[in-house]
Amino acid sequence: MAKAANPTVTLKQMAATIAEKNDMPKKTANAIFEALIDDITKNLKKGNRIRIAGLGILQVRKRPARMGRNPATGEAIKIKASKKIAFRAAKDLKEAI
Repeated sequence: MAKAANPTVTLKQMAATIAEKNDMPKKTANAIFEALIDDITKNLKKGNRIRIAGLGILQVRKRPARMGRNPATGEAIKIKASKKIAFRAAKDLKEAI
């Protein structure tokens, strides 16, 4: 029998937990989380690194254009340059897991 996948925790569920722990309305906690995500997004778009103590570092990395292969046909294809978001976990987080 296959092992059941771990459940996914949503942003709303996390906001509800934070609201409960801090005696605040869920609506306020939701607004705080949404503002945090908006701010993270804006800073990443600008190219800034984001360091969240205890969690890790988020940053945008540029991937250069390169040659690849179509796995179905084996034909060489050009993969264009792109950006990706890289996350490096903090030491505290690594040790906690």
